[in-house]
Amino acid sequence: MVSRPELLAPAGDWECVRAAVANGADAVYFGMPRFNARMRAENFGADDLPKVVAFLHAHGVKAYVALNVLIFTSELPDAVEELRQLNDAGVDAVIIQDVGLAEIARRMFPGLRVHASTQMTVTSPEGVRFAEELGAKQVVLSRELSLRELAKFESDVPLEVFVHGALCVAYSGQCLTSESLGQRSANRGECAQACRMPYQVVVDGIVRDLGDKRYLLSPQDLAAVREIPELIRLGVKSFKIEGRLKTPEYVAAVTSVYRKAIDAVLEGENAEPSADDWYRMEMTFSRGLFSGWMHGVNHQQLVRADYGKKRGPYAGRVSRVGRNFVEIDSELALKPGDGIVFEHAADTNDEQGGRIYEVRNGQYYFRHGALNFSRLSPGTRVWKTDDPSLEAELRATFKSRIEPRSTGKTPLNLRITGAPGQSLEVTATEGNSAIVLRSGMPLQESRKVALGEEQLRDIFGRLNDTPYALGEVVVDFSAPVFLPSSELNRLKAAIVQQLEAADRANREPSGVTLEQVLSDIPPASKIEAVPSLAVLCRDMAQIEAALEDGVRTIYVDFEDIRRYKDAVAAAPGAEIFLATPRIQKAGEEGFFKLIEKAGPTGVLIRNVGAIAHFRDSSLRKVGDFSLNVANPLSAAVFKRHGLERVTISYDLAISQVLALLRSAPPEWFELTLHQHMPMFHMEHCVFAAFLSKGSSFLDCGRPCEKHRVHLRDRVGIEHPLRADVGCRNTLFNATPQTGAAHYAELRAAGLARFRIELLEESPAETRRVLAAYRELLEGRATGAELWRELKAQSQLGVTSGTLSNARSHL
Repeated sequence: MVSRPELLAPAGDWECVRAAVANGADAVYFGMPRFNARMRAENFGADDLPKVVAFLHAHGVKAYVALNVLIFTSELPDAVEELRQLNDAGVDAVIIQDVGLAEIARRMFPGLRVHASTQMTVTSPEGVRFAEELGAKQVVLSRELSLRELAKFESDVPLEVFVHGALCVAYSGQCLTSESLGQRSANRGECAQACRMPYQVVVDGIVRDLGDKRYLLSPQDLAAVREIPELIRLGVKSFKIEGRLKTPEYVAAVTSVYRKAIDAVLEGENAEPSADDWYRMEMTFSRGLFSGWMHGVNHQQLVRADYGKKRGPYAGRVSRVGRNFVEIDSELALKPGDGIVFEHAADTNDEQGGRIYEVRNGQYYFRHGALNFSRLSPGTRVWKTDDPSLEAELRATFKSRIEPRSTGKTPLNLRITGAPGQSLEVTATEGNSAIVLRSGMPLQESRKVALGEEQLRDIFGRLNDTPYALGEVVVDFSAPVFLPSSELNRLKAAIVQQLEAADRANREPSGVTLEQVLSDIPPASKIEAVPSLAVLCRDMAQIEAALEDGVRTIYVDFEDIRRYKDAVAAAPGAEIFLATPRIQKAGEEGFFKLIEKAGPTGVLIRNVGAIAHFRDSSLRKVGDFSLNVANPLSAAVFKRHGLERVTISYDLAISQVLALLRSAPPEWFELTLHQHMPMFHMEHCVFAAFLSKGSSFLDCGRPCEKHRVHLRDRVGIEHPLRADVGCRNTLFNATPQTGAAHYAELRAAGLARFRIELLEESPAETRRVLAAYRELLEGRATGAELWRELKAQSQLGVTSGTLSNARSHL
């Protein structure tokens, strides 16, 4: 028999909670005012929390809370307090990104269930095992996994996948674009949606004409309702709908469509969505609906590129423009009150639209002055943006009283026994625990209507506002008996109270304090270590220039890792660390084996799957920025997994870096002092999508190997684009970032390991950059002097970047 999967719906406010429950969600996830990845949502305060949890539980729905951001060192006490509130409120799970916070939850709140967030970037079975070792009881996988890849996961830990909603073009947990360009970290819930902005492709220095395709990084929305049968067959346990910033009507529409599909599969019926189902999903929010990566990459379909914002369903084309009306060859029913928009391909931010005021003889009229008809022409595409009648229908599902349902509630089995003159005895069993209660008055011998199973079921089954539903009832009386209904109701209330008390007892904190957890970390040392400079090179010419300059520690990050052996051979006297790909999927362990076969000094680990693979390797292991180390406990987790040091997360400003260095041994850490910030890291291949007709690497012709490509943003800056061995693209910030101005502070805090990352620098440029930083490390130049020198050298200038701009504390 197929087990019933969980349908998990989003909620940004109370109306969304009600919409999710009324339309069949098994669980709802939401956020608190701090520490969640949707800071723009209304979210729920501490006063709301117990009410939300009680409402959900009374309706047989689980309550999950997102704490899916990185936690800075100074915020650990507040994060612990939030965990305590959630634990006390009885939430069913917390969704966590930060591995240090997961460690806190495991040690301080052992009864609080932890789910590994998609922000943890788990893309492989090895990554699932890492999350399981952290204490995760459920793992949210990255959206970029296909059905074929999901089939390779064999795990005792329940797996959760997104089935609907907005697709981030970058891997969750790996997008640094908002951070790099505007100090608004996506890893802190402050995404600025740079992926929805227009870009131009610059190929070998020349702008490529793509017609009206400008939104090159804006994917269509995910709609995997047709894939529900296969996902259930694969054993996926939780189906997640994105949308904590969406309306309650969206939550109602999408939840109901997926509820219908899941139930159809479980009942052996046709689960294919109807045209009305699809219309509801498109109408409530859509940038175009697509199956995402469920069937693997399809670079010609994922990103339409002709718009980057909400559209709704396609309505047709303008066939005639009158003085004050339009005629439309409509593919969709349009009526007075509906909202439509007329496409303006040259600039989607300058489009006209409005509500239809009247339909007469096939002609559509609008409020006077709403449209400039001279700007419209036959052939213009029309999209339907609003349907008030559908909105009213959806609101009706959750505006009135929502009846509790037994599905999803905890079954409560009863055994009821007794005899005349004795107390009624009720044994209540919930899961593996049982309690026994007795009536306060003896049973009376019945002379008329005896107490029977039907009456007992009626009374004990009235559990509407509780988390329980009546299950099996066994009645065994030695003779006909009677007991007043008031006493039976008292017993029922006592059963619920005792079970809830037992649940609270199971949630008792361990008694371990945050100070005790932190005490396991060695104190920050005062050892005066000589500063060292490592260089990350991306081609052989840079390696040769670095070796000539005397660099002894080199990180190698080649697009073709088959050439790693050449890098190792070229530097026999140096420490060579080979970088893993940022992402490792099931079946891609071969990349790791190529690294081992090359015989390096060590490996630069960029994903949690690599930690599991290299655990028993003799290679030295250094964790890169992509592991998102933001506090000492995160660092301690990775140290425990065999890493000799970790690179400090790029989300930290200088004040947060210094706080981190004060809270753990500085020798645990390395800091990238100079780099082109990697902004988007994505499965979407811009090369294949816009420089070929191919859908994947099998038929794209590999334009990434033939051309140098940049993406020009709205202000004219051309950002370098690179593809890695897995055909995943990284867009780098064109402007190099330096932390030179903070070098003295970092050294005073005990940090000794610094890194320079090269990108497109020539050998001559490499030598100039290295010489400048060597003078800094040797005390022959100040940070301010180096800053001025680098600004003079770089055509684009150098930014102090994320280090100098303190991130807001959530």
